[in-house]
Amino acid sequence: MSGLEIELKLAVAPSDMDRLRGLACLSDTIAKPKVKSLDSIYFDTEDRRFLANGLSLRVRRVGRTLVQTLKSAPTPGAGALVRGEWEVEVAHPRPDLTLLPDAAALAGVGAITNDDLVPVFETRIRRQIRYLSPRPGITIELALDQGEIVAPGGLSLPVNEAELELTEGSDTAVLYDLARAIHAEVPVRLEMLTKSARGYALSSGAAPVSVKASKLTLDPAATVEEALSTIVRHCLGHMMANEPVTRAGQDPEGVHQMRVALRRLRSALQIFRPFIPADQMDSLGPRVKALADALGPAREWDVFLGELLPPLARALPGHEGLSALEAAARAARDRGYALVRSTLADPAHTALLLDLAAWVDGRQWRNQPVSEQSTLLLSPVTDMAGALLGKRHRQARRRGRGFAKLAAGPRHELRISLKKLRYAADFFRSLYEGKALRRFLEELAILHDHLGHLQDVATVDKLVADLERTAGPSLPPEWRLGAGLVAGWHARGLHDLEEHIVADWHRFTDAKPFWQEAEETAVE
Repeated sequence: MSGLEIELKLAVAPSDMDRLRGLACLSDTIAKPKVKSLDSIYFDTEDRRFLANGLSLRVRRVGRTLVQTLKSAPTPGAGALVRGEWEVEVAHPRPDLTLLPDAAALAGVGAITNDDLVPVFETRIRRQIRYLSPRPGITIELALDQGEIVAPGGLSLPVNEAELELTEGSDTAVLYDLARAIHAEVPVRLEMLTKSARGYALSSGAAPVSVKASKLTLDPAATVEEALSTIVRHCLGHMMANEPVTRAGQDPEGVHQMRVALRRLRSALQIFRPFIPADQMDSLGPRVKALADALGPAREWDVFLGELLPPLARALPGHEGLSALEAAARAARDRGYALVRSTLADPAHTALLLDLAAWVDGRQWRNQPVSEQSTLLLSPVTDMAGALLGKRHRQARRRGRGFAKLAAGPRHELRISLKKLRYAADFFRSLYEGKALRRFLEELAILHDHLGHLQDVATVDKLVADLERTAGPSLPPEWRLGAGLVAGWHARGLHDLEEHIVADWHRFTDAKPFWQEAEETAVE
């Protein structure tokens, strides 16, 4: 059997599994629930070529039957996992690659034989299966899984989750409706890691890692609506990919990348705001901002401890004021990460993810009266990209007038405008090419990064004020001397940098917008 698998995975606390089984929204089944014991062994080559190509290969025992399953890398539909799946019965508890119904599925793996395959990890799951039909023509397979993933050496990882798979029909909205109904009764978490991904991580001992945004490519033939969908999915995928490492709290880059993803998502919503119903923007926008704000203190203290304090610590080793300041900053960062963990554990976070995923998967922006503006959603994105980029560009230039004399506040507003322009350019850059594109992006990146450094330094006063308010009386008095040294050191550095930043601004304003050049070339 082969086809596409569309499913949502919801992680559940072990203590909530019994409550989950008894929910009224899961009781109206179209067949008697079945219980199965599913013991699976996952295979790969010694050099993990299946993993490298985003594939998983397992042999599962279901009663007396052995089933071999190959799955491709999941492609997030936003929250739902969509992936290729090929199943076939086998006679032995080892894979038989010759039985694959589609040999092309292994195209990237190279020439291998059955003898090249070795077991990597096992899953031992007790699964209760229910079939629900929320409306005619729609069937959802609900799998309630409890068990463990077991790796060599006795390492194990518990599994407690619900899988919602669309087995009949194509409207993913029903998956989100059911997931939200479950979440309203039992707190769950949207799980974006497959069992195979968790098994590989367990067997290798690898910790979660941060992920930068992948290259975004828009189809030149895409409509505005298709571009909106692709861009928002891309931002959501970037955000969710960094949630595991952000939860772990051991890699500062995780929080940073998650914040970048949220900023890109907010920018995308703003870019396409003219095409999105106001009530939807009012519902989603503030919640996305609140999530980004909750990550802010952890990130600010990471920058302080990782970039702003070290130059002085190297110049003045053992300085009591700097040591006291560092200790206070580390405690403040710990409080920032506690806020991150509590925010991601809050049921409101899962509710936001489900709402965002349902919104983009269901293209809910279509729920608006037909108007001249809404019909533009069906126009080619190539007809609109230049206008959308031009709007951001004009806004940045207006805010940068008289740049050399701008105070810190207006420069911060300019940086925000440049950031929005930078994200917009990244969203649409695949539609353009040539030297003008590269030069514009290079000059924009340099200017934005330098202004970002100005803002990082400007946060020193804010962070010091936060320390004074939250922990000042309990800290040794030397910390204030350390804070003064940091502020003075970087103030001098900003003075030395000023001439370069002004030159950066002029180079940026001299750079011809790449979308204008493309339009002129098209006319010629």
